[in-house]
Amino acid sequence: MQKSRPVDGEYRVETDSLGHLNVPKSAYWGAQTQRSLDNFRIGSETMPAVLIHALGMQKRAAAEANMRLKKMPNAIGRAIVKAATEVGAGLHDSHFPLKVWQTGSGTQTNMNANEVIANLAIEMLGGEMGSKDPVHPNDHVNMSQSSNDTFPTVMHMAAVLEIQKTLRPALLRMASALEEKVIAFGDITKIGRTHLQDATPLTVGQEFSAFHAQILACLPGLDQAFNELLSVPQGGTAVGTGLNAPAGFSQIFAERLKEITGLPFVPVANTFSQIAAHDALIGLSGVLNRLAAVLLKIGNDIRLLASGPRCGLGELVLPINEPGSSIMPGKTNPTQSEALTMVAVQVMGNHTTITFGGSQGHFQLNAFKPVMIYNILQSIALLSDGMTSFTYNCLIGLSVDEKVVATHLQNSLMLVTALNPHIGYDNAALIAKKALAEGSTLKVAAIALGLLTAEEFEAYVQPHKMTQSISRQ
Repeated sequence: MQKSRPVDGEYRVETDSLGHLNVPKSAYWGAQTQRSLDNFRIGSETMPAVLIHALGMQKRAAAEANMRLKKMPNAIGRAIVKAATEVGAGLHDSHFPLKVWQTGSGTQTNMNANEVIANLAIEMLGGEMGSKDPVHPNDHVNMSQSSNDTFPTVMHMAAVLEIQKTLRPALLRMASALEEKVIAFGDITKIGRTHLQDATPLTVGQEFSAFHAQILACLPGLDQAFNELLSVPQGGTAVGTGLNAPAGFSQIFAERLKEITGLPFVPVANTFSQIAAHDALIGLSGVLNRLAAVLLKIGNDIRLLASGPRCGLGELVLPINEPGSSIMPGKTNPTQSEALTMVAVQVMGNHTTITFGGSQGHFQLNAFKPVMIYNILQSIALLSDGMTSFTYNCLIGLSVDEKVVATHLQNSLMLVTALNPHIGYDNAALIAKKALAEGSTLKVAAIALGLLTAEEFEAYVQPHKMTQSISRQ
């Protein structure tokens, strides 16, 4: 297999436990990262930047804990902290080239961080990059750690940071926009539909209140998953026993991580569980899957209600954001609904991957970590961006064609349901069947059958009152 080559064709020689290896002179990574680049030429998906930034924060917290415990010389520790802070801030993203499809523990990405931070720290201390002197990627940057407790910790960190930064705000923005529509459309009475057939009336506001309630109902589960992910296994090292980590490391690490991120991270009660399995991430994915199902319904309902403009339902009017066809002039399409529903089905697919990966924790290690966190972070990003786009480019500018809504309402045979208490179900059914067969109105059919007078029909069949059930007052 052809080996990686630097752009400028210049190398330095680095070593690892397998021997010597050429590494591009301009790269801050080292031999183990280079071996991963050469050995895992699979796909185009690289480790997400947010995960790399979380690694930078994790390495900083670990170095600070090791200095506090007098395990690491302060000069080396301070250089590591400075280098890790730069990684956490995204200043060295181009030096993290590894693919998702690598070792299932994420060891090579952990070593990528160790090597980059070590070489940055070496430069800061006036040493020669790649020399491992005075800062060693394993002995110093990875001190008191294993990839097996570091990578799960970083998985949790990246997930909660993205929930806080993007997903929860996007969900709340969409809920707010839906609530505004509930109020704005509250007095517009329309015909309901069940089984894709006409049903009894409701208001457009009531219809949108269901969307609003569905979105808000996802929040408790999201918050529960968020809180569960604040427990991290750092300090468990290789299998959960804490071998090579000093007493008090996990607690001090969590304290430093809390200070760095502003989030209340704590040591997990049982480190073995979060190294061998990732149930909390499966739980989060279940919440994301539920949200995807909600968004799929909302997106589909809105595009169906807006179908037309003349030969469909046409009850909703979508904002016109772009031309809809390369051949049909003047056509516009429900593009925001289409994008949102595609996001939803991708997230549902991701949930399947995450669920299966999470079930594969063989003995003391789950070796599906990279693919699980890749899909978790993609789902969070897609849902956040999808909801934000749909909110600003569709919901806010959405309106109702009240003339069309009124026409559909008056044409519906299911208004006959209001007659049940007055003439009984069977007589009401006779009216509906006669009106359908003859193409007449319910009123005409009721009078022709001698079941009601015109005045009685008008008194009993008032669509807006049908939306105000006594049982709900």
